[in-house]
Amino acid sequence: MTVVCLVILAGIFWGDFFLKNYIESHVNERDERAICKGKFLIRKHHNKGMMLNAGQKKRRLVAVVSLAFTLILTVVFIVSLGHRGNNLLRLGLALLLGGAFSNTYDRLRRGYVVDYVSFPVKWQAFRKIVFNCSDFCIIIGALLSALGML
Repeated sequence: MTVVCLVILAGIFWGDFFLKNYIESHVNERDERAICKGKFLIRKHHNKGMMLNAGQKKRRLVAVVSLAFTLILTVVFIVSLGHRGNNLLRLGLALLLGGAFSNTYDRLRRGYVVDYVSFPVKWQAFRKIVFNCSDFCIIIGALLSALGML
């Protein structure tokens, strides 16, 4: 299970890394492209803060907090590898860390996180939110980790 978790973690990081680079070089910030029969929208957004741009005026603090949480979770993940059982926790941490590494890398390297997918829903407040694959992995990984700790 350890190798599976490490492959998942690395796959999320590298997959999102390449998607973000593609979006940066091929999508204009004003563009909005429907994909998957209109179920998703591709849009480029530079998120200079945390979720929903919170803290965008304190980018350095956001980067430091992101790095600190990523390092703490990395230690928890490494410690979990030394214990038998609790594969759900390890899987959750692998998903969470793959996304965290990707978004933290963006914050440190670019100064912002590249977000690129949203949903074509009627509720405009939700339609304006732009995500990346790492965001989904972080959410799913956090839920699985929480379930694994029960």
